[in-house]
Amino acid sequence: MAEAELVLRGGSVITPDGVQRLDVAIGEGVVVALAPTIDPPGGGRGGGGGGGGGAVVLDARGCLIGPGLVDLHTHLRQPGREEAETVDSGARAAALGGFTAVLAMPNTEPAIDSAGVARDVLALGRTALAEVAVSGAITVGRAGKALAPLGELAELGVRIFTDDGSGVQDGALMRRALDYAKGLGVTLAQHCEDDDLSAGGAMHEGCWSSRLGLPGIPAVAEESMVARDIQLVRLTGAPVHFLHLSTAGSVQLVRLAKAEGLPVTAEAAPHHMVLTHADVAGYDPVFKVNPPLRTESDVAAVIAGLCDGTIDAVATDHAPHAPESKDVPFDQAPPGMLGLQTALPIAWQVLSPTLAPERIFALMSSQPAAIAGLTATDSRRAGHSAHGGPLEVGATANICVFDPGAVTVVDAARLASRSRNTPYAGRSFPGAVRHTILRGEPVVIDAEAQR
Repeated sequence: MAEAELVLRGGSVITPDGVQRLDVAIGEGVVVALAPTIDPPGGGRGGGGGGGGGAVVLDARGCLIGPGLVDLHTHLRQPGREEAETVDSGARAAALGGFTAVLAMPNTEPAIDSAGVARDVLALGRTALAEVAVSGAITVGRAGKALAPLGELAELGVRIFTDDGSGVQDGALMRRALDYAKGLGVTLAQHCEDDDLSAGGAMHEGCWSSRLGLPGIPAVAEESMVARDIQLVRLTGAPVHFLHLSTAGSVQLVRLAKAEGLPVTAEAAPHHMVLTHADVAGYDPVFKVNPPLRTESDVAAVIAGLCDGTIDAVATDHAPHAPESKDVPFDQAPPGMLGLQTALPIAWQVLSPTLAPERIFALMSSQPAAIAGLTATDSRRAGHSAHGGPLEVGATANICVFDPGAVTVVDAARLASRSRNTPYAGRSFPGAVRHTILRGEPVVIDAEAQR
């Protein structure tokens, strides 16, 4: 067995069965020991000390030690929008947020609709502070007209396909895509939005859109496509993952589909757990997102869906935009907001009164890892390491160390993203990521990126 090179001391390990007070020793990129007390050879040295013998010891007192977080929904913008984000800057933000893996969305320029573009993004991610997996587009150019080469991308190891930013409007084309996906053993992820119903909308259609004089997007624009695709799952038997559910009706449709035993999964974004359409009252474009911020009852339904297992994952929908693109009237601004560095504290604030720590980490680590095909048992990881835990001897050391007693104060100027479009500037949330370990390397120590 490898000798310990790094020890996390004084924390409590999140296991599938609960929280246990254990130190964690890591060597050669894997967990080599778990015990109430671990004294490394050479006595150990503090993190960031540089040089010297013995293992590095990181203080985890008061912290939860869990599997690294996995984000199913990250917009890295590269290629094509590097002024807003790059693979490197987005992965740095991810690591600071406790994520050890992110799934890059394909709505880049050009879109990730071929093996060549996918290879380029994967290559950019090889030296990043979090592992970068890619999703492929369902249709060529995400234009909704012709299927992308799903087989070619699947051979490369792509497991999730989506036209995110656009829903596949043509039901017959979506059915054909599902038939192909089932044969390839991959999953289609749908951005549920009927373009005819949402056309021209800038925010949720309701009392606040009327009051503010802004064109609205009705809840049925999302729910009608959720309902259609559940019918297509029933017809084809192929799995579908529903992106960023935002309405009570959508949550209930997925709940009923799961009760029927259909192979559907779903995610919700932190902003749909904590913000509502009332936040648009100041016309600040930072609150413009798609799907839009909804009502208080929708927020409650999303939270209930996360708590009862209807929704499988918290996914950030991290969507950076360069400052000048958001510095326009609300209805002209692009939708999207930052999310990677605030996701876990928001989830902790919203969910910890109801869910145990292992359940929250499951929503942000093991369950998204399983959906993305990034677990240790997945045979088509395209060279990615295993994520999602559990933390046990021999497991890849992809780890998030979270201090629930700390406080995250959001300072937009200090975020790692190239963009600043966070809706949480000046707000505080309970808990903070202290350390992040990627394949045994401490890439974040005491909330500071190490390279």
